Amino acid sequence: MGGMGGAGSPEWTIREDASRPVLLALCLRQLAGIRSPGELPHLRGIPPRVTARADAAQDILERQWTAYWEMTVEPQAHPSVVPLDLVDGFETFVALPIEGFDELRHAIAPHAAEALALSQTMHARYTRDAVAKPGTSYRAYASAIAEHERQVGRRAHSFELNVQVLPLTQRGVWWIGALTVAVTDGLRQDVAAFDAAIHPIIAELA
Repeated sequence: MGGMGGAGSPEWTIREDASRPVLLALCLRQLAGIRSPGELPHLRGIPPRVTARADAAQDILERQWTAYWEMTVEPQAHPSVVPLDLVDGFETFVALPIEGFDELRHAIAPHAAEALALSQTMHARYTRDAVAKPGTSYRAYASAIAEHERQVGRRAHSFELNVQVLPLTQRGVWWIGALTVAVTDGLRQDVAAFDAAIHPIIAELA
């Protein structure tokens, strides 16, 4: 969805989704006992797993998962220096660099079926909610941008923003990339609360 305007006027592009690769990465984060990123809450409906690992092994996994997460959230900003290879059992949703990710491959492999099923259910719920209320997402962002323009007394700068709407255990908005935020599904559906929550994000970009 983008801002309308005449020639030469600023353009904004906001893409909203609950993408399968992002949901899958977060399911695997919990199923495989990864702690990063520390500030992002867990997804609802996945019982906590206790994984007994040596600190050194955990550190390796945290590093590899963080790199995989960054490539998943913003692939253009985090290109791999070596080719990517699809991980067996994850359809086309998980690709890891062919070198340096053996530990992560090994850690996520047993969780493929469960993570695929969980991410599919979560994605379907988001799609159902989005289809039920067409047009609401555009209005939510357009009104926040209009409010920002009133406050700063100028047109908004051109910007891009990706919004991942996720079933997180806490309400809020978190930056998960340079141009990407995660927002809790319940907050996204609360018009007034979402407007207030997205406003500082818009102010930072526009």
